[in-house]
Amino acid sequence: MEPVLSSVRLTVREAVNTLSSSKDGGHIFSTLGSLKRYLGETENPAPPGEQKEFARVHFSAFLRRLVGKLSPDWLELLPNGQLEELWASFFLQGPADQAFLVLMEAFEGAASPSFHLMKMAQLLARFLKEGRMAAVMEGQCWQQTELAFPQLQEALITKVVGLPDRLGNCLQRENLAEFFPQNYFPLLGEEVVRVLQAVVDSLRGGLDCSVSFVSQVVGKACVHGRQREILGVLVSRLTVLTQGSCLWQRVCWRLVECVPDQAMEAVLMGLVEATPGPEVLSRLLGNLVMKSKKAQFVMTQKLLFLQYGHTTPVLQSLLGYLAMDSQRRPLLVQALKELLDTWGSSSAIRHTPLPQQRYISKAVLICLAHLGDTELQDSRDELLGSLMAGVKCRLDSSLPAVRRLGMIVAEVASARIHPEGPPLKFQYEEDELSCELLALVTSSPAADSPLETGPSITPVAAETPDKETMDGGVPQARLEGSDSEVDSDDEFVPYDMSGDQELKSSKAPMYIRDCVEALTTSEDWERWEAALQALEGLIFRSPAATREVSVELAKVLLHLEEKTSVVGFEGLRQRALVAVTVTDPARVAEYLTSQFYAVNYSLRQRMDILDVLTLAAQELSRPGRHGRAPQRGSLDPTSQPSSTAAPPWRALVDQRIRNKTRCFSKGCPRRELAGSPNEFNTVAGYFFFPLIQRFDRPLVTFDLLGDDQLVLGRLAHTLGVLMYLAVNTTVAVPMGKTLLEFVWDLRFHGDAYVRRGLLSAVSSVLLSVPAERLLTDLPEELLEARSWLADVAEKDPDEDCRMLAVKALLLLEKLKDKLLSLSSS
Repeated sequence: MEPVLSSVRLTVREAVNTLSSSKDGGHIFSTLGSLKRYLGETENPAPPGEQKEFARVHFSAFLRRLVGKLSPDWLELLPNGQLEELWASFFLQGPADQAFLVLMEAFEGAASPSFHLMKMAQLLARFLKEGRMAAVMEGQCWQQTELAFPQLQEALITKVVGLPDRLGNCLQRENLAEFFPQNYFPLLGEEVVRVLQAVVDSLRGGLDCSVSFVSQVVGKACVHGRQREILGVLVSRLTVLTQGSCLWQRVCWRLVECVPDQAMEAVLMGLVEATPGPEVLSRLLGNLVMKSKKAQFVMTQKLLFLQYGHTTPVLQSLLGYLAMDSQRRPLLVQALKELLDTWGSSSAIRHTPLPQQRYISKAVLICLAHLGDTELQDSRDELLGSLMAGVKCRLDSSLPAVRRLGMIVAEVASARIHPEGPPLKFQYEEDELSCELLALVTSSPAADSPLETGPSITPVAAETPDKETMDGGVPQARLEGSDSEVDSDDEFVPYDMSGDQELKSSKAPMYIRDCVEALTTSEDWERWEAALQALEGLIFRSPAATREVSVELAKVLLHLEEKTSVVGFEGLRQRALVAVTVTDPARVAEYLTSQFYAVNYSLRQRMDILDVLTLAAQELSRPGRHGRAPQRGSLDPTSQPSSTAAPPWRALVDQRIRNKTRCFSKGCPRRELAGSPNEFNTVAGYFFFPLIQRFDRPLVTFDLLGDDQLVLGRLAHTLGVLMYLAVNTTVAVPMGKTLLEFVWDLRFHGDAYVRRGLLSAVSSVLLSVPAERLLTDLPEELLEARSWLADVAEKDPDEDCRMLAVKALLLLEKLKDKLLSLSSS
């Protein structure tokens, strides 16, 4: 045996014997001090060979001996904490990786906090504060690949990343703030930056090193769900360090390249979310997507198609990164093709939630903003084919949000893909989403975007100066000086024309039959307009006369077309139809429901029928309906509007009286509603059963189970409303049973709007049919509905459908509790 090795072993053995047997604090202090020379921290350090032997062979075992001796009595052998400080110095000055492993071993198997455990926790906190975690990672960066120990590195990675969980389980309520995840992982990020700084300095000095261990630590932390904490620190620091430094950029590229495949997704997701823009992301990743298949899959597939919870800036950073380098731009073109294929797939439109469709639409517009005309022209036919197929599918959808997405994307994409062709133009309501989508294109980096060179919609006259301004530089009004002030009429007070009325040559009809005649045969358009405006009021004032011509009047109103520019034509027509239906509900409802399935009607007319039936049923079921004033539009057309308005002096006098009147209390007047029977009770069957009995029989121009799914969805919602309004009626039970059969036949419909209507209908049945009758008459239907609702609440792609299913399940639970309470009592 070599004498150097034997002397080191002999010294360590004597120190261990002293620790085990001696109770003399001074002797122990001197023995430990003699071993400090092997750490190289004393005035007379040991030779390098002895230090290396002590660190490689004896250090870990000796630290475990020190951990075993830790006790209150042992630390009190010397005053003022001298022994404790010397004891801690071995962990803080020796090889950091071995000291860290021994510290973490001390917490294994601990059942609850104790003196020993708290001392080790405080030492570990001090270990972190003094930057020893960076020394742990630096030690692994300098080792050559052939000299590295994979098992040791794996143990270090597991303990470094799992430190907060281990300490939290051991210390429980006594845990220190340094070990909280929100504090520990930002500290770990700072230590990673220190290690990378050491790596950069070594590379500048010509030394070889590796960042593989650091990559594995970062990857493991991200897999544990701590991307925000660790990458938030890393990205902010590396954003500054990589700016203008090629060496720092190459170190960052290598750092991400060495991340294991199983952690690549978590790291890339965290980086994309944390980076402030595509320029920074490009500096941090380089051409990673061209070198790693896993990274390419995550960046071009996973983040675009399988995840849709990212914000718009994150999406812009991702696609902007693909567009910033010529080697990566083919991936952006391919991503646009796949995005348009998915955007235009009818199956994807039916089975993907609306937020995901918005996300894909934003991605399509961002891709179009980054690509130039030349790149788009090379794939024009393929892109146009996918676009046109998607526009057709989306315009056929029954959801307004889906149709609006189709319109916006079609307008923008067609202008970019085929700028020389006829532009697509749609009419849609502008909302926050449409403004956001259009903003993605207006801020386009592509200089040759047709949106930037299109004609301006600003009137030319508003911007073009007149001749006098162009010639003299000053408008003519200013040249005239004081004459313009003399001619000014600003001091005159304008007349009050608020009470003026439009003079009409035709008077409003006074009878129902006159209105019918005016609407059908009159060529006097003023008389036609006056008849339409007066019709609702005449119906409410003359119910008997209305019943004589109710069906004929409903037919006229149903086929009525706007012949003049009447303000609120649709509202006047609808309110008149509702009024005649309320006045003679049985006959008019029978006529309207028969016309719903008749031929030669447009979809708009069929949906008008459903709207009228719904509003009429609401009016009939309203309590105290006859005691209230008619609704808007039922006022006497011959009355003067100005006669009902109080003069200005009356308002002023009333205000002065109120100011000088002392009120001790002021209660709101209450008027009890007079009790009255539900008029919808006797006619509910006329509204409900004819609508539901022929939904599965297609016509030549009308197929509810085919292309006319928008009307089918409106029908399902209407049936649900009629069922809800039939509460406490004698026909509620057969209506509920029929409606559940209707729901059961269509429960797997592919359109989300139809499924929403079906789920609303189920809730209406549960609210309207008495609990006892549900249990006795519909037990099988309830069991089937429960299993279906549970499946929808868990698996349906539409968020509104899931919410409606949950609400229906809650109603079922309340129903079950109610029945149990009744049976127990």
